[in-house]
Amino acid sequence: MTEMMKAWAVVTNGAPLQEIALPMPEPKGAEILLEVTHCGVCHSDLHIWDGYYDLGSAGRFDIIQRGISLPLALGHEIVGRVVKLGPEASGVKIGDQRIVYPWVGCGQCERCRAGDDNLCAKQRSLGIYQHGGFATHVIAAHAGHLIDPGDLDPALAATYACSGITVFAAIKKIMPIAPDRPVVLIGAGGLGLSAIAVLKALGHRAIISVDTSPEKRAAAERAGASATVDGGADRLDKAIIEASGGQPLAIIDLVNGSGTAQAAYASLAKGGKLVMVGLFGGELKLPLPFVPMRALTLQGSFVGSPDDLRALVGLAQGGKLPPLPIETVPQREADSALHRLKDGAVTGRLVLVADAV
Repeated sequence: MTEMMKAWAVVTNGAPLQEIALPMPEPKGAEILLEVTHCGVCHSDLHIWDGYYDLGSAGRFDIIQRGISLPLALGHEIVGRVVKLGPEASGVKIGDQRIVYPWVGCGQCERCRAGDDNLCAKQRSLGIYQHGGFATHVIAAHAGHLIDPGDLDPALAATYACSGITVFAAIKKIMPIAPDRPVVLIGAGGLGLSAIAVLKALGHRAIISVDTSPEKRAAAERAGASATVDGGADRLDKAIIEASGGQPLAIIDLVNGSGTAQAAYASLAKGGKLVMVGLFGGELKLPLPFVPMRALTLQGSFVGSPDDLRALVGLAQGGKLPPLPIETVPQREADSALHRLKDGAVTGRLVLVADAV
């Protein structure tokens, strides 16, 4: 009789997640099977659940065009316990608890060989192209994609696999910048609070947080933001400039919708950089001559590499990285957790926890 695992999966886009049974994965080659103990709930999950991305005047980009098929167990912020090794696997042993790097590439191309799996053109990411952490078990590509959480709370450590390395990699792209030169963070949800924590751990002091929610702005202040801006301001660009004491050199847009991108672009100082992270959607229309005349940089940032995850976990060891607010919920409540996130009713991060933990 075939052994089965449980998954809380998208069966129909936009419909409630369903608990389904799937064949237990069998690790091949260097693969490793883990029992999922913790899995974060991320805004990226919402796009897969909805079934499309908003492209503004270009319409929508359906997930089927990315090669994503249903049913699919979402979830890419995963911590699990090793339960079985493939015949060629090494570097871990049964019972080890590990953070799972989810941004799996082909493993063969120049990008993957250089350690930039997240930039591979043939992505096989967990929770997107293959079943992820909204399930009882998951497959890791090899031991190089497993990171020891050390003394970290595993619920917090799970978030580092996406929200953590996403902001860590984005912050790397604006560095070096003097500790007292403002860095503007648009969005004070899980990503925004993670970004504040990483900036503070790196010694940065001038952090401007932008959000439409008073509760999230208050959370950003508690996390260490030096100033906050109401994201609903009529002239958001002017509000950002005022809070920054002048036009900022660095803005990280963790929302990346039409309105936030336009305000960020208009706010930047000459020689400034806008790093676009979020997938809220829309488009940015801008007068092209001003980009070279103002020597601006507009750069996308897509999650991070396995080395980024290892560096971030190292930074966090011993409590050096302030933890973001975490709320744990039972794994079987994945659907209600996803709905809470969609409704904007989450400050920090929701993390699903297996019943046996």
